[in-house]
Amino acid sequence: MTQLHDLRLRLLVQQETERILDSQPDELDLSVVQARCLCWLALLIEAHEEQACDAERRGDTEQAMGWFADSMRLRDVINVVTSIEIPLPAADESDETAT
Repeated sequence: MTQLHDLRLRLLVQQETERILDSQPDELDLSVVQARCLCWLALLIEAHEEQACDAERRGDTEQAMGWFADSMRLRDVINVVTSIEIPLPAADESDETAT
C-alpha cells in the first residue's frame, strides 16, 4: 500500500512539473513545483475532511473513517514533501562561482 501512495505522490509531482514546464519552459524552478504540490495536497486534505464530515452526518461511520484516514495519510505526505530540500537557484550560482 505504501508503494501505491508513493506512486500517486510521484504522479502528482510529475503532473505539476509538466504544467509548470508548459507555462515556463525556460525556467523550471523546483521550489515552485514543491510549493504547488503542497497547495494541491492541502486542497485534497480539505476535500477528504469534508467527505468524512458528510459521511458522518449520514451515519456512515465506516466511510467517514476511511475519508479521515485518507486525510491523515495526505498530511503525512505533506510532511514528507516539505522535508525535501530543494536547492534554491541563488545558492547554486554562488556554489558555482566558489569553485
